[in-house]
Amino acid sequence: MTITVGEIKYTNAFPFFYYVDRNKLLEKDCHFLIQTPATLNREMKAGRIQVGPISSFAYAENVDEFVLMPNLSVSANGPVGSIFLYTKRPLEELEGSRIALTTTSATSVHLLKILLKQYVEVNVTYDEMDPSFDEMMQDHDGCLLIGDEAIVTSWREEVETYRYDLGELWKEYTGTSMTFAVFAVRKDAIARQRAILEELYTAFVLSKEKNRKEQYASMIRHIQKGMGGTTAFWNHYFSNLVYDFHTQQQKGLLLFYEKAYEEGFLPKPIESIKIWGDVRTHHSSLM
Repeated sequence: MTITVGEIKYTNAFPFFYYVDRNKLLEKDCHFLIQTPATLNREMKAGRIQVGPISSFAYAENVDEFVLMPNLSVSANGPVGSIFLYTKRPLEELEGSRIALTTTSATSVHLLKILLKQYVEVNVTYDEMDPSFDEMMQDHDGCLLIGDEAIVTSWREEVETYRYDLGELWKEYTGTSMTFAVFAVRKDAIARQRAILEELYTAFVLSKEKNRKEQYASMIRHIQKGMGGTTAFWNHYFSNLVYDFHTQQQKGLLLFYEKAYEEGFLPKPIESIKIWGDVRTHHSSLM
């Protein structure tokens, strides 16, 4: 039975996938869809993807259909390094501004709205746009970029704007960490495809741990071939990211869900996070 795995196309999720043996997975009729978080969210909801990382906000929207793989996330306890609000004026002077939002995000879009409304206490209007800094800023007072587009834009020396890291702002205002992506499994897939899902989980965990043990060195060299960037930049970037999903990350995420519900972004409160509790790890041949 075919299984489709979602894979976020950004470098921040790469540690989970770098050492996974995709050829062996293909032999097991397991395929990957590499896309933006927003696309993966839609595909997972529609059932065309059975497992993989999605926006943490998308999990809350589909909490009855999904469970989360234990101890896997893309989180930050402070600066995340790839989710930036660029503005022409300081945060406190954004009242009445127009902000362009990337169409590739779910969590970050709602996080920004919560931060500006509840913490900075400014009212702004939003337009969704494809992630292009120059086009977004042409007719707007600011823009939100995520992922590799945000990283590359941060390298542009000619960009003269204020830049705010949403992970850093969340930490400053709430004192908690922020989880941007989680690894979800469709409940209806577990009964039919448990064995391969458990193999995948093991492969994700082992890839994460091997990268961490190597301090991401091999993976960084691979990334540099396509994106560039200094080794010092990538070392700093990955050192700020948290790939676990312990109590600290879950506490921060539940606070985010609470604020999202208060703003009417979620139809019901999320009081707990459902983890796939009986998933078994075992020797994996998928690395």
